[in-house]
This record gives sequence, C-alpha cells and structure tokens, in this order.
Amino acid sequence: MAYLLAIDAGTGSIRAVLFDTQGKQIAAEQKEWTHLEEEGVADSMAFDFEKNWLLTCNCIKNVIQKTNIDAADILALSATSMREGIVLYDKNGKELWGVANVDARASKEVKYLKERFPEIEEEFYQKSGQTFALGALPRLLWLKNNRPELYEKVVNISMIGDWILARLSGVIAVDPSNGGTTGIFSLASRTWEKEMAQKVGIKEEIFPPVLETGTILGNVSEKVTDETGLSPLTKVVMGGGDVQLGSAGLGVVKEGDVAVLGGSFWQQVVNISSSIQPPKDMSIRVNPHVIEGLSQAEGITFFSGLVMRWFRDAFCQMEKEEAALVNKDVYEILEEKAQKVPAGSYNILPIFSDVMKYGKWYHASPSFLNLGLDAEKYNHISMFRSLEENAAIVSSINLEKIAAFGGVNIEEIVFAGGASKGKLWAQILADVTGCVVKIPKVTEATALGAAMAAGVGVGVYKNLQEAANSLVVWDKKYLPNEKNKEVYDNLKRKWQKAYEVQLKLVDDNITTSMWKAPGL
Repeated sequence: MAYLLAIDAGTGSIRAVLFDTQGKQIAAEQKEWTHLEEEGVADSMAFDFEKNWLLTCNCIKNVIQKTNIDAADILALSATSMREGIVLYDKNGKELWGVANVDARASKEVKYLKERFPEIEEEFYQKSGQTFALGALPRLLWLKNNRPELYEKVVNISMIGDWILARLSGVIAVDPSNGGTTGIFSLASRTWEKEMAQKVGIKEEIFPPVLETGTILGNVSEKVTDETGLSPLTKVVMGGGDVQLGSAGLGVVKEGDVAVLGGSFWQQVVNISSSIQPPKDMSIRVNPHVIEGLSQAEGITFFSGLVMRWFRDAFCQMEKEEAALVNKDVYEILEEKAQKVPAGSYNILPIFSDVMKYGKWYHASPSFLNLGLDAEKYNHISMFRSLEENAAIVSSINLEKIAAFGGVNIEEIVFAGGASKGKLWAQILADVTGCVVKIPKVTEATALGAAMAAGVGVGVYKNLQEAANSLVVWDKKYLPNEKNKEVYDNLKRKWQKAYEVQLKLVDDNITTSMWKAPGL
C-alpha cells in the first residue's frame, strides 16, 4: 500500500494527516499550539520553533504508529500553513526569528513606510495584491530597528509551511501561493519583487528560490528520521498556502469557482484570471493560486474558529461534560441544541470580526448586542447559534464584494474545514447567502490539497487539476431556505449598522479593538 502525508500548520494547531493515493483519509493527529506575545512587545505573536517542531514531530510519529504502517510506504509528503507567518534563517539554515500570521507589532514601521514613501503601498498592492496589514516588509523593518544583531545575520526568509519542509529536507524555498502573502511578490510573474525590499531599505539578498507547488525538494533527511519516524526514502515536496491548497482539495481549480474555508479564520475565495488587476481601492486581497494562470480574490473573517473555541471553553462546560459521557464532539451537541433556536437567534448581534477592509482594517471590541433578560431565549445556546450566523453573514458580505469586483455570479459555494462538519452551520451558510452549499466527502480539504501536492511531486497525479477531478467527492448538498434568507438579510443590515457604531467606540478610545492592522 502506498501513502501520502500532509502536514498542516494552522493558526491554532498542527496536524499530520495520512492519505492513500485514492485520496482516502487513513488517520490524523492534531496538537493545539499557541503563539505568545514577546515580553515588552505589544501585539506580537512569536513563533516558538523548538516547541512547535516537537509538536510537529509528535503528530507525524503518532500517525505512523497508530496506523502501524511501514514508513517507507509513504511515497511523499508536503506541508501547508497559515500564510503571512514568516521564518528567518542564518547562513547555516538555523532559525533566527519568526512570527505567526496576525503578529501586529510593526505599527510604527507601517506608519513610517506610509509617511516616508507616500503612495508606495498602493504601488506595491497593484503588483502583489497585498497591503502592509499582514505583509513581511514592516516586520522586517521592525527587526532591523529593534533587533539589529539578529537582522544582520538574516540570509533567508520562508513561510511556516516551508520551515517544516526545510526541517525535513534541508532545503529552504517558497511557493507562489504562500510566498505571495509577504507582499514582496508579483502576481503576474509569480516570483519575488526584490526591488520592493530595496526601495524601503531591506536587504534584497534574503529571498530563496520560488518553486511551484508539487516540485520535489529532496528526501527526508536522515537526521530527522528518529525524531519523526519517517523514512529517508520519502520525498519532500513543495506545498503551499492553506487557503490555496485547501481550494485545490475542494476541487476549486477553475476560473469562477468559489469556496468558504471554515477554520481558525474563515476565508472566502473566488478564482479569477491572473490577468485581472487588483481593485484600486485595495478593499480585496488577491493572491497567487497554486494553479498557474489563476489568482484568488479573497475575503477573510478573523478568528471565527478561535472565537468558537473560546466560547466553548468559557460558557459550555455542561456540553463538554455531556460530550465526554456519550463520546461525541462538543460542537455536535451544541448544534443539536441550537437547532431549536429560531433563525436570527432572537436578533442577537455578535461583534467580533469586521468584513474585509484590506486597505484600512481593524475590528471593534468583542461583544454581544441585543441580549435580553429572558433566560429561555437569551442563553449560551442562542449565543452559540448567533456566532454561527454571524460568521456566515460576514462571509456573505465579503463574497458580495468579491463578486462585484471580479464580475462573477455566485450560485454555488464549496464549504470545508472544521466548521463544515456540523449540519447546522452549513445550512445557515446556504440560508444567509442564498446559494447552494456543497460539502466534500473529505472535509479536511487543506490537508487533502497538501497530499495532492505530494502526489504530483512523485507522479501519482499529472497535476493538481487532475488530482482534484479524481479525488474530490461530494458528500452533502444544502439548499437555501428563502424564508430564513429574509430573516438573515434583515439581520445583516442591522449588524452592519451596529458594527459602524462599535467601531466609533474604538475610535473614541472607549473600547479596545479586537485586532488592528499595524500602522492604524
């Protein structure tokens, strides 16, 4: 039997997922991880290499042990990761410094760039599809200004998924879909724009080779076989960004295809031609796809999955105990109870992530509005349902903006990731958007996309399009309820007005923003 291994480094966890060459998921192992604020560095999210490498190794080793397979039967592996998170290396390939995706320490550097180089963000955005909000340039400037001894040693940069592959193979490289999120990149040529770094005073010799997804990097290094349980016969193959590989794992490989990926963050993506220029107002993010010739217009909903985890742990102890007794997932029990709450959740308005405003992006203070004193209505179950509805509402607004920009008529949405496991959330997404929602058989599409990349590298599949056509199987289809859509259209209008007011409270320093892009 032959296998393909996917390693998925998300915002909130690291996973190893084993597939056979027909795309069947054999086993998975997951460990939650956290990214800690550096002492004295506000809004920082440092990436802990040593701890996180141990978690990665444990996931890989446990998958091999629990399946009792011969590690030599793993033909190839690849990795995918949260985008924007970066790792810097010294001349020996040793990690010097790294940050997770929403590290926002570089506010002063963003302000400096905007003041020192007026219109440069707009100029770079037209080439890269990225703003400074999550890009690498301000963070590199921060390092240069605040940790000059480290900055001087930097000779290479990669993304977090590439760091895993580098640890496994000894080769540091990036792919366009993930590397593109640094903002030091060209959508058109799918490679580094080193002149961007040079223009703002960052050294331009730190950029490694750019290799397309599916390119072989080498074999698993013998020095990590004991740590991971992997065989040195296994090929290490270039992966990609979690959203783009997740899209491939959903069969979203043609122009006009649409997906919503419901993980720690929610991404709404629409495939467009790489010839389409990013919009002038910088409202939408545009990334290279893992498919050559395609880009992806993208909306992001912040923290949707992480908010659910927080809500579960803070308010749902009873359901956690019930879940343990009946051996069910706690979210399954919560959804069963939330089914009894009417659409609209009694007009409860959760205030967490704002819609995508890529050029000037910040969020209101987390809160729930419209709670009442009737405990039969206003309780943790109705609040739970309102969070599911709110994630769908924010996603729908982002999709409407993308459709208008890209000239796309959206009628079907592919829904995947952890959020798609529940029956209720998928139906809510259909009702809110008015679109047919399709759920793939393998809901962990990001990992499947990484396995596809591994398979392309060793010739199991000709390319990612062929892999998607062969492996993606549909499990369920949800049709929109027009009556519920009317309820959600009204709730959407109320939420948008309420969010504006909540942002004003942040502007007036009365409440604290959940997250602000650096420089705001």
